Order: sequence, then C-alpha cells, then structure tokens
Amino acid sequence: MAAGLPTVCVVGSGSWGTAFAGLMASEAAEVRLWCRSAEVASAVNATRRNPRHLTGYELPRNLIATSDAAAALCAVEGVVLALPSTHLRDVCRALAPHVAPDVPVLVLTKGMEPGTHQLMLDVSAAELGHAERMAVLSGPNHAEEICLGQVSAAVLACRRPEVGERLRGLVTTPSFRVYASDDVTGVEVCGAMKNVVAIACGIAAGLGAGDNTQAVLMTRGIAEIGRVSDALGGSPLTPMGLAGMGDLVATCTSEHSRNRTFGEAFVAGEGLAAYEARTGMVVEGAHAAQSFWELAREHGIEAPLTCAVHDVLVDGLDLASASASLLGRLPREEFYGLSRTTESKGII
Repeated sequence: MAAGLPTVCVVGSGSWGTAFAGLMASEAAEVRLWCRSAEVASAVNATRRNPRHLTGYELPRNLIATSDAAAALCAVEGVVLALPSTHLRDVCRALAPHVAPDVPVLVLTKGMEPGTHQLMLDVSAAELGHAERMAVLSGPNHAEEICLGQVSAAVLACRRPEVGERLRGLVTTPSFRVYASDDVTGVEVCGAMKNVVAIACGIAAGLGAGDNTQAVLMTRGIAEIGRVSDALGGSPLTPMGLAGMGDLVATCTSEHSRNRTFGEAFVAGEGLAAYEARTGMVVEGAHAAQSFWELAREHGIEAPLTCAVHDVLVDGLDLASASASLLGRLPREEFYGLSRTTESKGII
C-alpha cells in the first residue's frame, strides 16, 4: 500500500458504486468494494471487471471486491454508500456492527423513504448512528462518463465542516471537482426530485415533444424542486447549482439516464417492474414520486409534476388526462411558493 494514502470502502456494486470505487482508487491506497453477491465479488477480483454493470470498465488493481462485510469495513478511513434507496436501510442495519463510530460516511443514494419521509442521510444515520459524521454528494455524474475519467463535478453537503473537508479530500480528483455546502436538505431534495422530473421528460420525449416542451418541464421542475426544498428548510440557492439544475439537465437529457429512458419505455408500453428487471437497475424517480407525493399532500406543497408522475405510475392515470391536468393550470408568478430570503424555515 502507498504510504499516507487512505483505505476506503464503497458499499454497493451497481453502476454508480463501481464507477465511484474506480474514481477513489486514484487517491487511495486501497478501495474495498462491498458486493451483495459473492459471485460478483469473485468475478471482479478475477477479471478486473464488474460482470453486471459497466462491464467494459477495467477496474484499478488497488480495488478489492468482497461480500464479507467485516473484511470490507475493517480499519477503513471512509465509507461510501452507493445503494438503491429501496435497500439502503436494510443494508445499513446489517453493516452497522462493522462501521466504526468515528469513520466518516458519504451517502450517494438519492431518494426519500415512503411513509417516514426521511431523506437518505437520515435513513443511514438511523441505522449506523452518529449523523454528525455523515455527508451527501450529488451532481451531474453519470457513471458511464465518470469511469472514462471525463471531467465532472459534484457538491458535497455536510453539517460539520471538518467532516465535509475530510470526505472531500477522499473523493476529489483532478477530473472530479467537489464543491462544499452545508445545505444537506437542499442537496438531498434536488438529488431525489430531479429523477421524477426526468421521468416526465422521458414520457414527453416518447410522445414526440420537442425542445421547447423539454425546457418547460425542466425549468418548471426546478421551480417545483425549489418549493419542496424551501418548505423543508433548504437554501433557495441550492436548486440553482450542481445538485439542482446541473444534475437535472444531465438526468433529463441523457441516454445514460435510467429515469429518462424509463419514461420513454413507459410510453412504448413497458411497465416499471419489467423495465427494472430488464435493465437490472432501480428507477429511483418512480419510488421518489410516491414519497414526494405523500409529502406534498401532507404539507400542502404545490408539486404538479410530481403528482402527475405519481398519478400515471401508481394510479394508472392515462397520459392524455395527466397532460390535460398540467396544461389546465393557470400560469402564476414564476417563482411562487418560495421564500424571499435565504433563512431556513423547516416544517418537518
């Protein structure tokens, strides 16, 4: 091992976990990739490739895959959670005995848990403990481009600056620029809700909508994200940055976006379960639509795009009726429902 460099663990061997583990390998002595499947771990170690995700990406030699939680997390200097939102709580609960209380934890998972309405840092903290040592990261970061070393950037948000700086030092590379924020709530809301908007954009594209319609959906989507973030105490500036508009543009327009491509597939007749089974990936926006729909109803937050996506995917509303409900709304002041100051006003 290289003297002075850290040993870190990435939990989750999906596309994002695989790419992020490779990214961190350039700045670490050793990266341990925890896989749910022993077969995947063995294949990674034998071939330097993930047999299920990013199969063409050759992983660095200082990356070791394992399905043994104790071995993966022993004496590490940082833990990165790169799990689907639907699995995050259960996996964190199982791994909790092996995660030392003073090790910083970076949460890459994006979403809001149905029922509890907890964002992913709080879900992780509920199982691992010590929320003060946790941070979240979000931005326009497609795994397919990160693994190629293409220039990208993200924002890392943490409630304790010293923890944030420690984690930034573990993940910043010459091609991956990481900016700092203390707005954990805003970054998390942006990261989760942009997936809902991307589904709407995919549906619109599948129906033949042009650039104007796509731009309308994205900009009205960012206003909707801003209202929810503001209501939960987030900064009104965060949706304008990397976690908000930056990630929204990438997710709503790219062929790499599972949420956008699911929207297109849905119009062609493929349901959510079939799409996830075919691709082996979780459509986070579909699950987030349920959670944010519940939250909006509970707290009286206007979220028409989220409600439309929810009604189509969950209640089976036909696309023509969903479109009519959105177009039938009277235009209002562009940024209605937002605070006029940067002062937090959390409601939950």
